[in-house]
Amino acid sequence: MSAYVVYKTQSRTKPKLEIKEIIIMFKKIALVSLLAITATNVFATQNTCVPIGGTGMPTFSPQSDGTVRITAPLIGSVSAASGTITAQRETKTGLEMDLNHYFLNNTGGSFHTQDHAELTAIPGKAGRFMIEINYEIEKESTTGTFEGYQGKFKSYGLVDLNNMEGLVRYSGEICKL
Repeated sequence: MSAYVVYKTQSRTKPKLEIKEIIIMFKKIALVSLLAITATNVFATQNTCVPIGGTGMPTFSPQSDGTVRITAPLIGSVSAASGTITAQRETKTGLEMDLNHYFLNNTGGSFHTQDHAELTAIPGKAGRFMIEINYEIEKESTTGTFEGYQGKFKSYGLVDLNNMEGLVRYSGEICKL
């Protein structure tokens, strides 16, 4: 004789939600949705900052109007620069220059800067200087992948004005506002 066991299943009924509970749940969902939208909006309006840096090998070319043209292939955040020395003054330690530059990257971006350079003479090496340049991006000069970016950055290195060449390292951070 075989025995069979029969299990009786209990029927489960879902509890009914009261109107008051539905309203509370709806308010919670609405609050969470509002917080998510607000948080997304805050992150979307924050500044986007990117590091800028690399190296360059400038050459200097005197022009017929008395200015000096600067051109440089660059490695790093930008791929080329062209500029002009617009004023030069002798100081106790070397030279001081006012400059402007146009920077270009290989993804279609560019910007223009107005700059100030301090050149410190290297003792015993006539025509050779340590250089530090402070660059400031001009508003409304940015295009392409640099459009909307602003900021300042620096470069430092060595220049040989006898041979009209140099080597610099640039670095900083620029931000899209």
